[in-house]
Order: sequence, then C-alpha cells, then structure tokens
Amino acid sequence: MIFPPNLNVNTLNDWGKNTMTDFLGIEFTAIGEDYLEATMPVDHRTKQPLGLLHGGANVVLAETLGSVAASLVVDRNSQYCVGLEINANHVKSVKEGLVRGITKPVHLGKKTQIWEIKIYTASGDLSCISRITMAVIDKK
Repeated sequence: MIFPPNLNVNTLNDWGKNTMTDFLGIEFTAIGEDYLEATMPVDHRTKQPLGLLHGGANVVLAETLGSVAASLVVDRNSQYCVGLEINANHVKSVKEGLVRGITKPVHLGKKTQIWEIKIYTASGDLSCISRITMAVIDKK
C-alpha cells in the first residue's frame, strides 16, 4: 500500500472543509492499495450553461484527487506537493447524477510525481481522463 495505513476517507473529507472541494460537493469515498476515489455531483454548482457538467469542474475533481494523493505519499513534515501541469480530455458529456473519479500513480519520483485520473459517469462510462504532474518540494 502506498498510502498511510491508518488513513480514512473522513480525514480526507475534513481536509476539504471550507474550500472549493467542499463548495462543489466533492467527497472522498474510497482508499485502495494504489488509488483514491471521490465523487462529485452534477448539479447547479458544477454545470455549464448548456446543462452539462462543466469541463472545469472535471479538472477541479482531477486536481483534488491528484494533489491529495501526491501529498499522502511524501513525508508531510519535510515536503509538500504543488501542481505543475494538468490536462484533461472530456470524452462523454454528463447531464445529471454523480461522477466518480479515481486516481492512480504513474510515476512517484523524488522531485516529481505523475498521477492519472479517470472520471466515470454513474453508469460507468468514461467521461474524462486527466493527468497531473506534481512537484515535490522540500520545506525550509
């Protein structure tokens, strides 16, 4: 397992209180051996004017998953992680319900990390695929 063994989703959800994550209704739902999972509602907070899930909301979900995951695999007493680059390909529109994002590591280096995030519709169709590159920075 790459994540701390005593970690639970309640702790992760508490980290997001009073942030954009909280405002958009993003909720961590599972921690696996090599993945984190979270959901986000498709509602008035996350839709664009055509009534579809906003691509930027997908990116917020992706960045939340990748950033939190990156922070969990470093010693937070001596290092922290910040995003360097994120991309997203939107492959299927979503009009309602919940989307579910899952992040897994691609590369866990000493100075950079790369995480892949796949976002699925409630019926299990791939809606968005994203990748985030994180910088691992030593605290001074």
